[in-house]
Order: sequence, then structure tokens, then C-alpha cells
Amino acid sequence: MDFTESDDIRALRDTLRRFVEKEMPRDRVAQWDKTNTFPRDVFDKLAGLGVLGLTVPEAYGGLGRDIVGAMVVIEELARRSLAVAIPYINAACYAGMNIDECGTEAQKAQILPRVVEGKMIFAYGWTEPDVGSDLASIRTRAERRGDRIVVNGAKRFCSGAAHSDYIYTLVRTGPEGERHRNLTLLLIPPSTPGVTIELINGMGLKGFPTTDVTFSDVELPLDAIVGGEAGWNHAWPMVVGSGLDVEKLEVAAMAIGIGQAALDDAWAYAGERQQFGKAIGNYQSIQHKLADMKTQLHGARLMLYHAAHLANEHRPCSGETSMAKLFATEAGKAIALECQTIFGAYGYVKDFDVERYVRDALGLPIIGGSSAIQRNNIYKWMARQ
Repeated sequence: MDFTESDDIRALRDTLRRFVEKEMPRDRVAQWDKTNTFPRDVFDKLAGLGVLGLTVPEAYGGLGRDIVGAMVVIEELARRSLAVAIPYINAACYAGMNIDECGTEAQKAQILPRVVEGKMIFAYGWTEPDVGSDLASIRTRAERRGDRIVVNGAKRFCSGAAHSDYIYTLVRTGPEGERHRNLTLLLIPPSTPGVTIELINGMGLKGFPTTDVTFSDVELPLDAIVGGEAGWNHAWPMVVGSGLDVEKLEVAAMAIGIGQAALDDAWAYAGERQQFGKAIGNYQSIQHKLADMKTQLHGARLMLYHAAHLANEHRPCSGETSMAKLFATEAGKAIALECQTIFGAYGYVKDFDVERYVRDALGLPIIGGSSAIQRNNIYKWMARQ
């Protein structure tokens, strides 16, 4: 059993690290965080590397399915800034992967080449003010009126909706009592009349703002149905398919990226900061913290890439992806907080990146299915074994 990264993955990491150092310097990243600004110019340059094609088949201009490679991209970008890592997810995974697996041939031909070019970003319109993980209880409704679809309702925590080309929206298209059997996915352009987007001012995850979205008599053509006519009232398999497994891994990869950044900064600071005549890294209490941080990070990375390998092979992996998401996001949060502890009072100051690491890491056990939901998933998976 060989856990060594392939030459291709090592080359990908090296390419991304050079890109990050050149295009995402720390001072620019701090400004994106401060102003909650999406650096579109940097995203466009990222597309020039071709990495948005890691979830798109070669027939549509991509590199072919490589979930492991996509997770490497997310990890390396998140190591410096979520303002670029999250848009990458929204394009490569939300748009590329979902349309490849669920779209009609016409939708694939229209959307997938634009994903590769960096000209197609999705936002998820799933969560609602009163609905989180229980997606079968959504209330946003769509009904057919002749050759048009009319949508009314509200979505919450739609990250990047203001910058997206489509809101990938889950709607109810039949009686509420049927729950899973009358859900439909729609492609809704944010510029459509009746769509209202309001920014949510969250603690972290800045640079690709999350939003509230309201739909008021929004009219769409029938070709907005993901999967075409066959997708009407049949979205549930699309929601709980492999895309949901990979979404858990995307968040885990972000947590590992933040955790690695926090460990790197803590290690450097421990070697520089002098107290009582020597660097604080010489004290055993600090050494033990750094050792624990490294151990947590190593375990999280092994779990992530094992699950990513399974997902890439289209093998069942719901339990492995839930374990990876749970462990990596909780580890990322713990590592960021330990980094802040090592920095002391400086870790509480916005002039230091560790303050941002903490704010961002606190959100990751929540998004993409909370840690409690992952534990539920893991228990149910165990019971099925």
C-alpha cells in the first residue's frame, strides 16, 4: 500500500504554490478579507492554469474526472485564501461536476466548456431560512404555466450568488407530503427579473460573500430544468448522489488548507518569538502543541485523499466522506485555535493572518453538513454494514 503522491499531483501542488505566491500575496489576501471582495482577476488567471477542467470530461475541453486533483487545488488555494478557493469550488464542482452528472447533452455543451474557461460559476440555492440539512422539507416552489416555470420562495446562505452565472436552485414542484418525490433543480440566472440578492455579513469566509436570495414570480423557460423533462420532480437522486459526497470533501480540503497555513505560521512564530531568553519553540508546552497540530493535519489529509480516491472511482463512499468532513473540519478548527494560542495576544489582532484562520475555520464544521449531521451519517452507515 503506497501513500506517496504521484508525480502529477506533486507537479500540480508545485504549480499552485508558485501561482499563490505570485498572484495571492498576503497583503492582497488581507484586503480581500477586509473588503469582502472577490478577486475576479486572480480567478481568471487561475482558469489559465487549466485546473477548472479537473471535473470536466475531455469531450468538453476538460482534463477528465480527477477528484483527487481537484481536492489538491482546493487545499492549496485555501492555504492562502478562501476568496479564491470557494469560487473554484463553485465553478469546478458545483457547475462542472453537477452538470456533467445531471445535465442534458444541451446543458453540458453550453455550460461545461465555459467552466473550463473560468466563465461559468454556480451558487447553490438549497438552504432556506427554516431548512438546513433536511432538504426534503424545502418550501420554495415552482409551478409550470404553459411553456414557462414560475418560482416563488427564499434561499439562505447562497455563497457567491451575486457573482454567479446560475443559482443551482432546489425547488418543490408538487405536494409537500411527498417530500423526496417532487423536488426539481433549476438553473436560475441571478439577473432574472424577480430575483433579489442581499449580502449576509458573516464572521468569516470573506471574499465570495454568502447571501440571501428571494424569488418573486421568477419566470424561466422549460430548459432551465436540470436534466430536462426527466428531471422534473426527480431531483432527489441528483441531490444525494456523488455530488453530495464530493461537497463534503471540498469543505474538508478547505479545512486542511487553513490548518496547514496555521501550522506553518505557528512553527515560524515559535522559532522567532523570544521569551525569557530563548525562542518559545524551545519550551516543551509549545513543542507538544505543534506536534499535536501536525498529527491532526496528517490524519485529516489521509482521510480526505482516501475518500477522494473512492469518489473518483465512483465507488460507494458516503461513510468515508462523512468521516473525512467531520475529522478534517474539527481538526482545522482545533489547529487554528492552537495557532492563535501560540501567537498569544498577537493572534487576536487583525494584522496577523491567524485571526482570519480562526474566523474561517469556525465556519467549516457548519457548512456542507454540520458535524452533528456527519455523525448521524456515519452511524447510519455503520448500521448498514
